[in-house]
Amino acid sequence: MTLKSLKTTAQESIVLKAVGLANTNSGPDFFNAQLSIGTQMWAGNVEIHVKSSDWYVHHHETDVAYDSVILHVVWEHNMEIYRKDNTSIPTLELKNYVLPHTVTNYKTLLNQKNHWIPCEPTISEVDSFTMSHWIERLYLERLETKYKAIEIQLVESKHDWEAVLFWQIAKNFGLKVNGDAFSSIAKSMDFSVIRKSQHDIFQLETLFFGQSGLLETDAQDIYISDLIENYKFLKNKFSLTNEGVLPVQFFRLRPPNFPTIRLGQLANLYSQQTNLFSKLMEARSLEELYAIFEGGTSKFWETHYTFEKTSKSVPKKFTKSFINLLIINTIVPIKFAFNKFNRHVNQEDVVAIIQKIPMEHNSIVDKFHSLYAFGKTALDSQALIQLKQNYCSKNKCLQCAIGSVLLNRNS
Repeated sequence: MTLKSLKTTAQESIVLKAVGLANTNSGPDFFNAQLSIGTQMWAGNVEIHVKSSDWYVHHHETDVAYDSVILHVVWEHNMEIYRKDNTSIPTLELKNYVLPHTVTNYKTLLNQKNHWIPCEPTISEVDSFTMSHWIERLYLERLETKYKAIEIQLVESKHDWEAVLFWQIAKNFGLKVNGDAFSSIAKSMDFSVIRKSQHDIFQLETLFFGQSGLLETDAQDIYISDLIENYKFLKNKFSLTNEGVLPVQFFRLRPPNFPTIRLGQLANLYSQQTNLFSKLMEARSLEELYAIFEGGTSKFWETHYTFEKTSKSVPKKFTKSFINLLIINTIVPIKFAFNKFNRHVNQEDVVAIIQKIPMEHNSIVDKFHSLYAFGKTALDSQALIQLKQNYCSKNKCLQCAIGSVLLNRNS
């Protein structure tokens, strides 16, 4: 198919100047497209259907939102269609522009019901050049998605990057099991409270454990009783409420990942690293980031995993694998967002960091690796998660570079 040889069903030439903006809400599929039909230049909207008759099936002829449609793109033109004022709408029929083997390949892809992904039997046939470029694009696409979430939080925080970092990093300290709970704890107090308490790890522990509800315990220890008394004071001083805070979970977690330990580590991090956001943004290498996360917990937690029970003395330092998760899911997206927000086009430092981290291992990544010789960095694993969740699981083979190669092969 070539865009230079398109014609309407009335045999008028079509020259596309601008595709316009895809519309994901109600109304025509593309807004503000620009194209010429014959000798006439048009600017308006484009609607897409399988058959021309779908125009009437969807009652567009009575909807004023479709009065500005300048081109109807269909797979099969089975009838003429008209606007509400009875003027004919030019139609582009696609089926005569698509090669038969492409249609066959597409039907084959979508009929792979018993496979993990539609292209499972044929993905190994895709060339490495196409794959490497698609993987990098998928990762940047994933970062763009995370940027949008950060952008929303930036507005919510009145453009306080330190607050947004705290919300993001707290969520990821909770990992999958307690991520939402930790996020609710972080958002239950204004970040100004953290700033005022940052000089004192005990005060930060008081806030985190108190807001989480973990201080509602019968355990007997001077440290715990001091936390409880201090929390009563801070709760009144800062007018705190833990309404809306989600309960933390211990079930099926290894002791190093208990919420008590992770909250203790979060308190220690913020007591040791003042101006944490600035330090992270200034870091240009993986080694610099590792150095920022060298801390552990306060003394009490070296001999405890919970408030109730003493355990063997073990320093609760951050493991490299945990730091890698923080960098992948929090630090790199924040650095990317900060650069983008400040119109720094060059994101090479961000990409360089993620490419030095070993790839994650989970069911999605490991399954992909059984099908194709992908790379072995965190950039690759993040891209593969994006591929599975946003393309394969939604059968978006037409929007996928892998699907494009397989659809167009003639064999």
